[in-house]
Parts: sequence; structure tokens; C-alpha cells
Amino acid sequence: MSRLYRTREERRTLWQKIVDVALTDVGVLVRGIDEDAVQNLEQLLLAADFGAPATLRIVDEIERRLRGGSVKTQDDLRRAVVREIGAILEPPREAGAMGAPHVILVVGVNGVGKTTTIGKLARAHAREGRRVLLAAGDTFRAGAIEQIRVWADRAGADFVGAEPGADAAAVAFDAVDAAEARGADVVIIDTAGRLHTQGDLMAELGKIVRVLGKRRKGAPDEVLMVLDATVGQNALAQVRTFSQAVPLTGLVLTKLDGSARGGAIVALREEHEAPVRWVGTGEGLDDLEPFDADAFARQVLG
Repeated sequence: MSRLYRTREERRTLWQKIVDVALTDVGVLVRGIDEDAVQNLEQLLLAADFGAPATLRIVDEIERRLRGGSVKTQDDLRRAVVREIGAILEPPREAGAMGAPHVILVVGVNGVGKTTTIGKLARAHAREGRRVLLAAGDTFRAGAIEQIRVWADRAGADFVGAEPGADAAAVAFDAVDAAEARGADVVIIDTAGRLHTQGDLMAELGKIVRVLGKRRKGAPDEVLMVLDATVGQNALAQVRTFSQAVPLTGLVLTKLDGSARGGAIVALREEHEAPVRWVGTGEGLDDLEPFDADAFARQVLG
């Protein structure tokens, strides 16, 4: 197989593949969507990293609609698939405010763009008229404290730091103290990037959550995990491990402008309760948007 052919194959959208594989059979053209077409759809979704649980949910719904007569044409099928993907991705309704300041703990593996995301989050809250404080809870990586200070300046946020090597849980505790003293509405706490296989560092995240809970009941109000949207199925293993260490409340997808890898994101949402809350769309300070499940469902198909 030539490189040119592979490139063209890779560039075909998921919907183009569905049309080519599932919807070009003569029987489908004459009689409309049938069970064979749905089975082909199942294989394509699995190949596109949707995972078994999400694939079975989508296919079961399509079969139900097929039996009910609401799926007959290509347009019917496309609308039904988009609708079910959107239903999987749709986040639950936001809970009421937990308290002031609103405490957000940000976690993730190394190299996913966590520090940049924190700056963007600060900017997003500041645009809503909230006073924000950033806390440099990554006391291990060289330069991490100064990076958060720079992002605080860029986003117009307050800053709390500590000496390199300081206890991260103590930094988080002090950040809530400072936020209350300065009248901040939101405090966003950075943590050191860590591989999901590093048990001791994962345990440290649990300690930070416990210390915050002792400082103020209900804290942290959010635990956001930053994920690189290009890693596909690897994200599943990362979220499984992090969710065992801390109560994840939401996900932030970075590098979504480069490669959506949408099937894996659908699989992730079907398996875990934490919904996608934000998506990074570029490198700029304002390149962070609330997640739109319906728009993303349409994007996944292409």
C-alpha cells in the first residue's frame, strides 16, 4: 500500500467511511438502512476508538430507531448517530456554588499543557468578572513556580507561591487562606505533572484533596484533569488511575485544534462520570472554550 493511499485513507472522515462501507450496498440503496448496515456501523465505530460500551450504546439506539421506523435514509442515520454521541458527551447540570472561594485543583500527566490551561482558565473566569488567584502547587519542576507567576500576570490574577521543594498540600492550604484574605472568588491550584503509573505521586494528590477538605468543607469544588486530545486510547488509562486517587469532576482537552481523536473521547465519557468541561483550541490566552457536546458530536463524524 502506497503512502499516498494511506494518507487519503486517514483523511477520510468517519462519516465518509460509514457511507462507503455501510451504506453503498445495493440492498441498502433499494430498501433503506437495514441490520447489515448497522452491523457495519458497529465495526467502524470500534475501529475509530469508540470502545465497546459506547459503540454498543450507539448501535442499540440505532437498532431501536430502525425497528421503530425513524431511521430509513442516510440523513436519518447521521442525525441518529450524532444525537446519541451528543447524549453520551452531554455533561450533567452544574451543581450550585459550593462556597467562596471556589477552589479548583488541576491535575494531569507531564506535557499535556496543564500550566497553559491554568492561565486560560484564570482568564476565562476573569472575563466573567471574578477575582482569581493562582497557586503554584508544582514545587518540584524547575521553573514551574515562575511559570504560574507569569500566567497570573498575563491573566490579571493574584498569585501565591512557595519555595521549590515545599509541601504541595501546604501550598494549597495557604492558597485558600490567601484567597479568603484577598477577597478572591476563584482559586486555581496547579499540581506537579506526574505519570499515572507513579503511585507515590498519585498518593500525594490524595493528600492535597484531604488537606483542602480540612481547610474548607467541600473543597476542592472542582478537580479538573487536563488531557492531550491527540493521545486517543491512552487517555482512558490515565483517567482510570487519576480517578482512583482523586474525585475528578471534569476534563479539559488540549490540542483539540490539532487532532480531535473523537472516538476515544466518546469512549472516555461513556466509561467515566467526569464530563469534558473545557477544550483548548490554540495557544493564545483566550483559546479555551466551554465544551459543546452537540458541536463535538457533529465534528466527530466530519
